[in-house]
Amino acid sequence: MSSKRYSADFINRQSFIELDARERAKALFDEGTSRELVGPFDRVESPWLPTQGVTPQEDDGCVVMKGKIAGQAAVVVALEGAFQGGSIGEVSGAKMTAALDLACAHNEKGVRTSAVILLETGGVRLQEANLGLAAIAELMASILALRKRAPVICLTAGTVGCFGGMSLAAGLASYVVMTREARLGMNGPEVIEQENGIEEFDSSDRALIWAIHGGEQRYALGLADALVDDDAPQVVDAIRHFTSKGVPAVHRSSQVELYRSRLATLDTSQQWDPRAFRELWAKNGIREGKR
Repeated sequence: MSSKRYSADFINRQSFIELDARERAKALFDEGTSRELVGPFDRVESPWLPTQGVTPQEDDGCVVMKGKIAGQAAVVVALEGAFQGGSIGEVSGAKMTAALDLACAHNEKGVRTSAVILLETGGVRLQEANLGLAAIAELMASILALRKRAPVICLTAGTVGCFGGMSLAAGLASYVVMTREARLGMNGPEVIEQENGIEEFDSSDRALIWAIHGGEQRYALGLADALVDDDAPQVVDAIRHFTSKGVPAVHRSSQVELYRSRLATLDTSQQWDPRAFRELWAKNGIREGKR
């Protein structure tokens, strides 16, 4: 295979996806301004996982940092997809909510403080189901409170994606940033296949998965505000842009009539074959960024 087919820019890029949660969070801050809150040495970990034979992690897979982004105060929460699929339990949920509440308190004192949430998560942690559900509900309330005063930016890069209750949290954000490798949806492909069979959704069909849940598709439908390459500087620039942009005039979750009007135009009498949907997606040129 000819080396001319490879892009030098792609090969030499600084991959954001290859960073772990702590590295991702730190990369977003202005140099020398970040510090971690409730870090691994504080050993605040899940008390429920050991009772079920699961080894806990000292930070419960949730990294919280405070610092400055584009010269403005900000908090960043990053979920570690490599630990329990980035799932939300009692401790990780409490850390996320407390970080947003801290930002809200700063805003009430006149210090404009934004929040960035790096979502690599399958949703609620099954071992802590009810606690995880309660945590997501509290997180959503905190997002709603903070977004009135400062932007709440959700970023999904890969490789886990953002599914379950956390996709609802992303829907409440002021802005959503995604890479092409990212995925965003209520139910993940494996869950859909498990519940309704492979005829409904073949979770091994990667082209189909990204045609439905992928970053390009979500951006084309207006469910994401920016589509960036897997390149750390590009990701950082997008976060800086939305941090500086401030609170949007209208949040996506408030545009109820817009999405109802879209539903009204759908032909609900037609049952789509997923493979036909994928072919239609390619035919309409969505991959070229048409919206």
